[in-house]
Amino acid sequence: MWSSARSCLRSTRSSLHSAVLLKNRNGTRRLATATEKSLFKPLDTFSDRHIGPNDAEVQHMLNSIGYESMERFVDASVPPSIRLKEAAVDNAAIQPLSESELFGRAKAFAESNKPFKSYIGMGYHNAVVPPVILRNVIENPAWYTQYTPYQPEIAQGRLESLVNFQTMVMSLTSMHVANASLLDEGTAAAEGMAMAFVAGNQRKKTFLVDSGVLPQTISVLRTRAKGFGIKLVIKDFFEGIKDEAIRSDLCGVLLQYPDVNGHVKNYTQLAEEVHSASALVICATDLLALTSLKPPGEWGADIVLGNSARFGVPVGYGGPHAAFFACSQRLQRKMPGRLIGRSRDATGKPAYRLALQTREQHIRREKATSNICTAQALLANMAAMYAVYHGPSGLRQIANKVHGFTKVLKSQVEAFGYDVENQCFFDTLTIDTGIVEGSASAVHRVAREAHINLRHIDDIRVGITLDESMSAEDLVRLINVFASAVSANAVSLSSLQPPPASNTTIPEDIQRTTPFLHHPVFNTHHSETEMLRYIHHLQNKDLSLVHAMIPLGSCTMKLNSTSSMIPLTWPEFGGVHPFAPVDQVKGYLEMIKELEIDLCKITGFEACSLQPNSGASGEYAGLSVIRKYHESQGEANRKICLIPVSAHGTNPASAVMAGLKVVSVKVLSNGALDLEDLRSKAETHKDNLAAFMITYPSTFGVFEDGVQEACKIIHDNGGQVYLDGANLNAQIGLTNPATCGGDVCHLNLHKTFAIPHGGGGPGVGPICVAKHLAPFLPTHDIIATGGSKGIDAVSSAPFGSASILLISWAYIKMLGGKGLADSSKVALLNANYIAHRLAGHYSVKFTNGNGRVAHELLIDLADFDKKADLKVMDFAKRLQDYGFHPPTCSWPISTAMLIEPTESESLDEIDRFCDAMIEIRKEAQEVIDGTQPKDNNLLKNAPHPIPVVTLSEEEWNRPYSRQRAAYPLSYLLEKKFWPTVTRIDDAYGDLNLICDCPSVEETESMP
Repeated sequence: MWSSARSCLRSTRSSLHSAVLLKNRNGTRRLATATEKSLFKPLDTFSDRHIGPNDAEVQHMLNSIGYESMERFVDASVPPSIRLKEAAVDNAAIQPLSESELFGRAKAFAESNKPFKSYIGMGYHNAVVPPVILRNVIENPAWYTQYTPYQPEIAQGRLESLVNFQTMVMSLTSMHVANASLLDEGTAAAEGMAMAFVAGNQRKKTFLVDSGVLPQTISVLRTRAKGFGIKLVIKDFFEGIKDEAIRSDLCGVLLQYPDVNGHVKNYTQLAEEVHSASALVICATDLLALTSLKPPGEWGADIVLGNSARFGVPVGYGGPHAAFFACSQRLQRKMPGRLIGRSRDATGKPAYRLALQTREQHIRREKATSNICTAQALLANMAAMYAVYHGPSGLRQIANKVHGFTKVLKSQVEAFGYDVENQCFFDTLTIDTGIVEGSASAVHRVAREAHINLRHIDDIRVGITLDESMSAEDLVRLINVFASAVSANAVSLSSLQPPPASNTTIPEDIQRTTPFLHHPVFNTHHSETEMLRYIHHLQNKDLSLVHAMIPLGSCTMKLNSTSSMIPLTWPEFGGVHPFAPVDQVKGYLEMIKELEIDLCKITGFEACSLQPNSGASGEYAGLSVIRKYHESQGEANRKICLIPVSAHGTNPASAVMAGLKVVSVKVLSNGALDLEDLRSKAETHKDNLAAFMITYPSTFGVFEDGVQEACKIIHDNGGQVYLDGANLNAQIGLTNPATCGGDVCHLNLHKTFAIPHGGGGPGVGPICVAKHLAPFLPTHDIIATGGSKGIDAVSSAPFGSASILLISWAYIKMLGGKGLADSSKVALLNANYIAHRLAGHYSVKFTNGNGRVAHELLIDLADFDKKADLKVMDFAKRLQDYGFHPPTCSWPISTAMLIEPTESESLDEIDRFCDAMIEIRKEAQEVIDGTQPKDNNLLKNAPHPIPVVTLSEEEWNRPYSRQRAAYPLSYLLEKKFWPTVTRIDDAYGDLNLICDCPSVEETESMP
C-alpha cells in the first residue's frame, strides 16, 4: 500500500504546481510563431498546438534549472562557436502557414496533379484500400504513433498483426520464414544479393540478374554491388546460366515472376541448375499473382521478395510500401530485417517478440552486411489487414477478376490486329503496335487524350498492367484506346464477353494447386463489424502517443499532428504512379522542391536528395556520394572511414556497404570525442582517408565543444565529414550541420520532421550536401533526378517514399522558421528539466561544462546492478506499470537509459514521467536496503498485467500488495494502461524460432 503521507505530499505538490501554471494558461506564448494580436491574423496557428509547454510552464522550467530567460539557457547549452544568427532560420526564411492556409496550399498542389489512370505497372499498382482499414489504421494515431516493438509487453497488438503479415507471405510464397517487411522491392533485392554473396563466403562474386527484372531494381542493385565488389551480370537467365564463366563464379541469380513484360515462365529446371552451381535462386514476385501461380517455394527458390503494396496500400507516387522477404530454413538466421517470433512470458503463456535481434546491425557494426534499422511496419500492417479482411476466397476473386480483365483485353486488341508478345501472363501484356501508323507513340498519344498512361517500352511495344481498381467501364475505355489507334469501331460494355473458363493463359505446370492462408485469422474477420473489432482489439494492447509520452532517446517521438496527416490520404496524392509523366505531377514536384529548399535552409547545405527511404539508407547514400566524389578527383583509393565507438550501429554497417573500411575512434571518459586519437588516425590514413562520421549532438546527449576542430582535422587530411542528422531536433535555428563543419548529412524525417514511426516504419532519410557534392546525388533510370554525375539509385522510386514527404512539408510550413527554432529550444529545455528533476535520484552520465545536456539525457543505472542486481530492463519493465514506454535501453551504454522528451510534451506529462522514475528509484532502494528480496520485488517481477494482479490469494507469492504492483501512484487510478503479458523470455523465443500464426488451440491460450 502507499504511504498516506507520501500520497498526500504528492497531491499537495501537484495542486500547488497546477495552480501556478493555470494562472497563466490562457496567456500569450512568447515562443509561439504568431504572437501579434490582430483581427486579421489567423487563429489556427500550429506552433501553439505543437509545442507542449506554454509560457508559464517554460518559465517554471527555466527558473527550476536556474535561468531567467530562454536565451541564457540556450547559450549555456550550445557552444557559442557554432551558434547561428537569429535570422538564419526565422519567419522571413520560412514563412509560417496556419492550419487552414496549409490545407489550401495542399489542395492547390493536389489539383495540379492530373488524375490520369495509370496502367504502367513495373511493380506498382493502384490499390483499393478497404475503408475500414483506411479509417482505423492509416488514419488512426493509435496505430501510426506507435514505436518499434522493442518493448513487447506493451506491443502485442502490432506484433500479432506483423506475424499475420509474415504468415501471409510465407503461405503465398510457400517459404519457411518471412520477415516483418523491408523498405521497398529494390532494396529487398539488394539485401537478397548480399545474402547470396555471404552464403558463398564472399568468394564467388558474380550475381546474375535476368533481363526481365524491374529496371528500378537493377539500378538499386548496381549501387549496392559496387560497395561489395560484386560483379553484376544483366542477361537473359536462360542464356546466362549456360555461360561457364558465369557459373563458375556464381553466388546467386535474381528472377522476376511474372517478369516486367508480363511473361510467366517455369523456372524449376533452371533452379536446379543454379543449385548445382552452389548458388542461390532469388525470386522477385507479386503476392496477388501467387494466388494463381505455382509459388516459388515449390519450384526451388531460396529467397522470395517483392512489394506487398497492392494489398491495400496506396501507390503514393512510389511509397511508402512494405517489401516482403522470405527465405528457406537454412538461411533464416542470416535474413536481414526484423523478424517477429513467438515466445512465452514469465507465466508460460505464448507471446510475441522481436526475434534474433543479435542479427541486427547495431550489434554486428562493421561486421554487418546490412544496415537495416527499420521496416515498413505500418504498411505491412495494412497489407496484413487487407489479407485478413478478404481472406483466401476474397483474394482469389480479386485475382480472377484482374486476370479475367487481362484476358478480355488481350482478346480485344488481338481482334483489332495487334500482336500480344506474351501469351502466358497474369495481369500484364506487352503489345506490339506495329500495325499503327506511328507505332507506340501514336498509341500513347491516343491514350493520353483519354487520360490514360501506358508503359513506354520502345518505339514499337507498349506495356499494360491491370489491377483491382479497374472497373468494367475503365476496361472499355482502355480497349477503345487501341480501337481508336487503328480506326476500328469502339466497343461497349454490353459487347464484351467473359473469356471461357477453358481459356487459360497459365500453363498447368505453373498453376497453383496448394491452398493458402488457412490460418483462422484469415478466415474469420470478413464482415466490417468483425474487422473493426479485430483492429481495435489489437490496438488496445499497444501503448502509443495517444496514451503517454514515449521518451525514447535518439528516436524523437514528437507529435504527429492531425493537420499534417490529413492530405496524405487524399486520392490526388495517393493515386499517383511514380513513373507518371512529369507534366502530370506538377503538384507533387512543387511540394518536393519546396521541401528540398527548406531542408537546405535548415541544414545550411546547397542541395538535397529525398530518395533514401530510411535513416540508414541516407547514411549509405551520403557515404556513396562521398566515395563517388573522391573517384571524380582521381582518388578512388580513399576508402578509410573514421567512426567514433559511440556511433549508432548503422554508421559502421553503412560504411561497409558503401565499400569503405572502418577505423574506430576513441571517446574520453567524459563522453567527448578523443580529438587526439582522431588527429592521430586521420594523419596515419591521410592518403586513404575518405570520410569521418559523427553524430551531433553526440549519442551521449551533449553538444561537444570540439566539433568544428574535429571536422577541420578531417578536411586537413583529405577527407569528407558525414554528420549524422539523427539528433537534428536539437539544432534547428541554433546551429546546423554546415556550420559545424559537415559536408553531408542525413535527416530523419520520421524524427525531427514529424513523420510517424508507425510501429517500426515508414521512415525517410534524405541527404543534404555541400555544393561540391551536389553533382553526385542519387539518380534514377526512369525519372530524371539527382546530380549530373550522380550515383545510381538507392531506392526503387525516384523520390523514395514520396507521399509521406507531405507530412514533413506540412510540419515545416506550419511551424515556419521561428516555430522550428522554438521547437528545438523547448526540446532542449524539456530534457534539461528532466535532468534537473532526476538529479539526486539517478546519475546523469554526461553534461557539458555548464552542467547542461542537449535534447536528451543519459542516466546510468550501473550502481543498481552492483548493489541490488537490478538491470536496465528491470527499470524499463517497471516503468510500463506506470503507463509509460521506457526510454532507449542499454544504448549507447549498456548500463544506461537514454531519455528524450521532445518539445511536444507538456510540463504535466513530463512531471508525471519524472514522478514515476523517482518512485521506481525508491522501490529500487527497498531492494538495496533488503526490504524486498533481490529475486522477488516490484522491479524484477514487472510488468504486472491484469492476469497477475488478479491471481488468487494462494497464488500471490510476492512481498508487496497488488495495489503497489498496479497503482503505485495516484494518477494511475484514473489513467491506467495495462501491459497484456508478463515479462517475455527472449532466449526461449530465439531457441524455439516460430514466426507464423498460431493454431486454433494455441490461440486459445494467448492473451
